[in-house]
Amino acid sequence: MVGYDFDVLVVGGGIVGLSTAYALVRERPGVSVGVLEKEDFLASHQTGRNSGVIHSGVYYRPGSFKARFAVGGAAEMVEFCREHGIAHEVTGKLIVAVDREELPRLHALARRGRENGIPVRELDRAGIAEHEPHVAGVAGLHVGTTGICDFPAVARRLGALAEAAGARLRPAEEVLRVDHRPDGVVVGTRRAELRAGVLVNCAGLHSDRVARLAGDDPGVRIVPFRGEYYELVPERRGLVRGLVYPVPDPAFPFLGVHLTRGVHGDVHVGPNAVPALALEGYDRRTVRLRDVAATAAFPGTWRIVGRHWRYEVGELHRSLSKRAFTAAVRRLLPEVATEDLVSAPAGVRAQAVARDGTLLDDFAFAGFDPEAKPDTASGRPSRLVHVLNAPSPAATASLPIGREVARRALAALDAER
Repeated sequence: MVGYDFDVLVVGGGIVGLSTAYALVRERPGVSVGVLEKEDFLASHQTGRNSGVIHSGVYYRPGSFKARFAVGGAAEMVEFCREHGIAHEVTGKLIVAVDREELPRLHALARRGRENGIPVRELDRAGIAEHEPHVAGVAGLHVGTTGICDFPAVARRLGALAEAAGARLRPAEEVLRVDHRPDGVVVGTRRAELRAGVLVNCAGLHSDRVARLAGDDPGVRIVPFRGEYYELVPERRGLVRGLVYPVPDPAFPFLGVHLTRGVHGDVHVGPNAVPALALEGYDRRTVRLRDVAATAAFPGTWRIVGRHWRYEVGELHRSLSKRAFTAAVRRLLPEVATEDLVSAPAGVRAQAVARDGTLLDDFAFAGFDPEAKPDTASGRPSRLVHVLNAPSPAATASLPIGREVARRALAALDAER
């Protein structure tokens, strides 16, 4: 296919897609890059609907993408915010065991943090009170490298930097068709047909769908989980100084209800994690039958239900009952009352699930792999790079993720030259 519109076309204008575009134009000046975003505005979904936490990497398996990219990415994100005047603060955070049964998991988390090269400090009750006087717990872990920032502002700045270096941002262009050819990729939207040397799929909630449009079987399904938040009323924000987390359940990739002071002084409480009835189901009223049918038809969905139904019953109860949600919060913050909490915007986590019901616990990439042997069956390398699983801490890790995806995309571009 002669005459590309773009050397590399990125699908998805969230923080990962924009970081990828930024990395591409920095790594190879002169490469032509386009970014397609189906919404009218960039960073409309996961990037613009999270708690704004710069995660330290303390939770993640040593050697995993999440551990490596979060630890390095946290420091990079702080430096990026500092350099570009974006609101941020390195607050540190407390992980609190509320009863003695959680102590072994807390100690294991301390060991994991040290294995990942993260400075952690174990605290007793008095140590917890020094940091958070209103928080209850029998022991705690202080993680000094955690912070907060304005991730939508980071995404906008990444987009502006990429655009200044020649990338073209194209909002309001939803990908409807992908034709993966030996000599390139043709992408159809409602407004145009675009030709590219390589297609990069950073479509988040729609990443599995875009992979299938391109003819790839991703082997996973994005199952959307809505994270519902409250926030403390202004006169009660003084109950929380910084960031406070419970000890996470290692069987489930969600961190539990936690307390997060944002860069603008607000204090978010949550989220819980309930199945969403639409990929972009930010409230209970939003139902898309096509999304529900696709989720229900996937065998991994029912295996999740069989494995985690007790956990989800509790999450649904807290979703439907503010009193039950408040009771969960009071385990960490005993002084909070139901009237201290007001509803805040929800987010949806794009969680990739395997056919056996396993919730992927690491970032997952597919398509062209520079380290893999050439595909002798097809006689040609893939011109596709997919980011199939990039939930939290993807915003924290977005700069190194972007470089990794750009590395794969440029290698795919070079493979045919």
